[in-house]
This record gives sequence, structure tokens and C-alpha cells, in this order.
Amino acid sequence: MFRKVLIVDDHATTNDAVNSILSNLGVQTIQKALYCDEANLKVQKAVLDNDPFDLIITDLSFKEDHRESTLTSGEDLVKKIRSTFPDLAIIVFSQEDHFQIVRTLVKKCGANAYVWKSREGNRELPRAIEAVYNGDLFVSRQLERALHQKETTEITDYDIQLVSLLANGYSKKEISSFFKSENILPSSISSIEKRQNKLQDQFGAANVTHLVTLMKDAKLI
Repeated sequence: MFRKVLIVDDHATTNDAVNSILSNLGVQTIQKALYCDEANLKVQKAVLDNDPFDLIITDLSFKEDHRESTLTSGEDLVKKIRSTFPDLAIIVFSQEDHFQIVRTLVKKCGANAYVWKSREGNRELPRAIEAVYNGDLFVSRQLERALHQKETTEITDYDIQLVSLLANGYSKKEISSFFKSENILPSSISSIEKRQNKLQDQFGAANVTHLVTLMKDAKLI
């Protein structure tokens, strides 16, 4: 079992619950951090002290306070840790249940597990810890479909980038130029327009502004 674990969560009840789960699993050293910058510093210090963490369990959302933060979310922390310490195991334990968020955290950011803070969350977390310890990927049963592209209403990374640019006021001509400069295909204006229209039909959006709003509400952008 993991020897040293860092819990990153600003809710005392969650900290206590996760601490109890880890203790029952036989984890020897458990530390806590209330915000992401603190967690990152603890991880770095532990490595310098030649006593690194084996696992991080982090939430995604943190309340803002008086501190000036560099890492403002659990996603920022996961990206930072994964880029700096590629072998450190990471479990996301969050109330966020949007498929795109789960897919991004696991497939792009490199989280080893995603456990949904639902009624089953505290029962699933020990299984997730065991799975990650054994080198396996774990995603809560209700969110497993997030890892299958076709089950996420066919929303691709291309779609997200396209609508994000539309949300920022880019014209189709400007998006076409940007895609060409980044070697993103398809990049023609006609292809971009076809994909935009398909997305509007898919989401039942009356126009681009409505599409952007719907995708923001779904936390896809």
C-alpha cells in the first residue's frame, strides 16, 4: 500500500473522511493541504527531503481567499504535478460530474483515477486507491462513459477549440487562419462552418451565442 499520501481539499469533513479511509488501508503518513499552491510546495519539499509522496488525492474546486494563487484549481495542480513528477500517483476526488471534465483530467492531464463525490464516493475511494496502487486506472461507475469519445455526444477536442474561439469573438476567417498556423484540420472556412452548424443542431442552439452559452453551461468550454 502507499506509504505517504497528501490530501488536497479545503473541506474539513472531506479531509477527515479521506484520512480515515487511508488509515484503514494502512497508509503510514498522511498530510493535508488546503489549497493547491501549498500542495505543490509540500510535494516539492518532500522530494528535496528525500521523503516523497506516493499519492495525491485532490479536489478540483477551492474557495478563493486572501492568498495570491498561482495554481487556482485541482486541474492546475494535476497538470503541474504530472509535468514535474510524472510517476507520482494522482486521484481526483470531486463533485464535478461533467464527462468532458473527467475525460480531460484522465486522458489529457494524466490523473490515475477520478472518483465522484456522490453517495458512493466514500465506498469507491478505497477501491480507487487499491486500483491505482496496482497500476490500474479507476473511474467512478457513473462516469466511466466519459472515457469513450462516442459516448460524450461526439464532442471532440476540435469542437471545444472551435467554440472557444467563437466565444472569444474570432470570425470564421480568423479561426481558419489560426487552425492553419497550428496545423489543425480541417481548417477551411467551409469545414468550420459545417462543424459549427452541426454543433448548433446537436445542442439545439439558435445561433452561435446560444451554442456558446449551452456549452459553457455543460462545462465543455
